[in-house]
Amino acid sequence: MELFRQLLENNKVWAAKMVAEDKDFFTRLQHQQAPKFLWIGCSDSRVPANEITNTLPGEIFVHRNVANMVVHTDMNLLTVLEYAVKILKVEHVLVVGHYGCGGVKAAMTNDNLGIINPWLKHIKDVYRIHREEVDGLDTPEVQADRLTELNVREQVMNLAKTITIQETWRKEQRPHLHGWVYGLKDGLINPVFDMPPDSRIDPIYEFDINP
Repeated sequence: MELFRQLLENNKVWAAKMVAEDKDFFTRLQHQQAPKFLWIGCSDSRVPANEITNTLPGEIFVHRNVANMVVHTDMNLLTVLEYAVKILKVEHVLVVGHYGCGGVKAAMTNDNLGIINPWLKHIKDVYRIHREEVDGLDTPEVQADRLTELNVREQVMNLAKTITIQETWRKEQRPHLHGWVYGLKDGLINPVFDMPPDSRIDPIYEFDINP
């Protein structure tokens, strides 16, 4: 059987299983979307949000890109963020990286990777800021893992710099921002950074917002 046809067959099996377990599952699903979480994760196929958090469809709103970046010129990300925070009213935004991330490893090299070069530049900026700490670690694997953690932290801080987050923090005291790193070796999530709604950032990034 062709591989893509196997996906279609798998879908039929899954849908039948869901109905067998809960006959009203799809009826409820089509009439409501009220997730409490926005997940900003890596596009890596080994890091599926629902599976590793044991949640059902409809419980997590998901955006994914290479190396789970929050880039201030990325209208795709900013649109997802605005919709999740302002319309869906999520209570938590999760930036989720993973150890062994190919994007992070690539950003630590001088390899010319074509069109992805400008995207990786944002990770290189994080590396440049923390180069002394990262390069002082023992092995390339440990160095990449630490840069992954630092990159997640930086992306959470980038969220806090957006007008979407600042307005909602000021007016509704939500959402809570979280930085997590998922371990491919053991399947466990490592929380590495948190920014609750009362967090402060460098004043240069703060917008004047009317109450």
